[in-house]
Amino acid sequence: MKKRHWLTFLASVGVAIALSACLRLSSAPSAVAEPTELLVSAAASLQEVLQDIQPLFEEAHSEVKVTYNFGASGALLQQIEQGAPADVFISAAASQMDALEQGGLLLPESRRDLLGNQLVLVVPQDSTLNLSDFTQLTDDQVRRISVGEFRSVPAGTYAEQVFTNLGILEQVQPKLIFANNVRAVLAAVESGNVDAGIVYTTDALSSEQVTQVATAATDLHDPIVYPAAVIQPSGNPEMAKDFLAFLQSSPAEAVFEQHGFTLVN
Repeated sequence: MKKRHWLTFLASVGVAIALSACLRLSSAPSAVAEPTELLVSAAASLQEVLQDIQPLFEEAHSEVKVTYNFGASGALLQQIEQGAPADVFISAAASQMDALEQGGLLLPESRRDLLGNQLVLVVPQDSTLNLSDFTQLTDDQVRRISVGEFRSVPAGTYAEQVFTNLGILEQVQPKLIFANNVRAVLAAVESGNVDAGIVYTTDALSSEQVTQVATAATDLHDPIVYPAAVIQPSGNPEMAKDFLAFLQSSPAEAVFEQHGFTLVN
């Protein structure tokens, strides 16, 4: 083949290869954008209900993926204060949210009271102690009582207030088995490792292995309110505000009520 013909042939091959590559690129499916991750730190007592709400929110906001960090409100507070990433914080008591607000870690005007709950006394389903009142926890037959840590677990703080206001704190103190979140209290009662435990109504409703035997009068403890807010260093403040707004929408409120929470208007 003459040199001129050879060069023409090579050029034709090059054009064909280029056209083929262009066709493959044009026919390839476009890359799907990764959803934005929204980090929500929330009280352990909200675990089931927020997980039930998650698909409802993500269906309405397909560009968002919600990731939860559940734990004791006091522990979550410390994490956020120490710089752990979070877009939204939902506490089981006002004090933890107050601390973040005083530290300038909340997005201004994003805080709102979201939910209410009740404090209850639960026993293992097969318990034979016939408890029906918190004052009976002083009885000798009750040897082990699970409660949340008084300083870091809101349910524990409320329990301490109940004991104090009933005048039985000193008597029950030696029986107390402390847990680092309210779900750990529930688990201790479910396993039968303790004779009784103090949790929220919503926790008791979530378990078929415990029996609720008494409800604390509301004048025995501070109001149980779950405040929520956007964290100031959030990388997605607008989406975080959308999430909080969704938690107060009709679909989300219906789920909260199904789980036993009361709505705060």
